Parts: sequence; C-alpha cells; structure tokens
Amino acid sequence: MFLTMALLRKGISGKQWIGKYRRPRAITWQMKRNMLVHLECEAENEYWISRPYMTTEQERGHAAERRAQNWIKIKETKFQKFPEHKYVADHLSHLNTTNTWSS
Repeated sequence: MFLTMALLRKGISGKQWIGKYRRPRAITWQMKRNMLVHLECEAENEYWISRPYMTTEQERGHAAERRAQNWIKIKETKFQKFPEHKYVADHLSHLNTTNTWSS
C-alpha cells in the first residue's frame, strides 16, 4: 500500500515522517548496536532478578523485630502529640462553692 501510494501520487501526502501513511525510518547500524546493548542489559537484569538473595525460609519473618520497633516509635510519637486529658472536674472547677451558706 505504501509503495502504491508513493508511485501513484508521486510522493507522500502531507508530512512524510508523521501520520498513518508516514515514511518508514531506515534502520542504521547504530540503532542495531544500541538495541543489542539494551537487550544485553535486560538479560543481565533478568539473570540477577531470577536468583533471590535469601531463601524463602530466611525471608519469612526476617524483618519482624525491626518492624515492631518502628511501630513502637510511631506509636510513641503519636502519643507525644496527643493533648492531655481534660476532666470535667477540672473544667468546671470555677463553679465550685463552699458548703457555708450565708443565711
């Protein structure tokens, strides 16, 4: 289809590098080299990802103590920010009267 349009219309209509019927880019040796470099890097990453550092037995619960300590720290900081309790007796202390009534 691309060849037919190029032959019949004497060129590519509109911009030749964008659009549905654009001119395909020529693949250079640099493009091939860069693709090989990227593929080799990806293969190395897959190699290292496929071999875990710890076994499943080692991995189970290895960070439980650290996480518990972090949780305790978080709770302590929340309690430090929390205001002191206000009691009704303290709040209404200005209303206290003595038992001596003037008669």
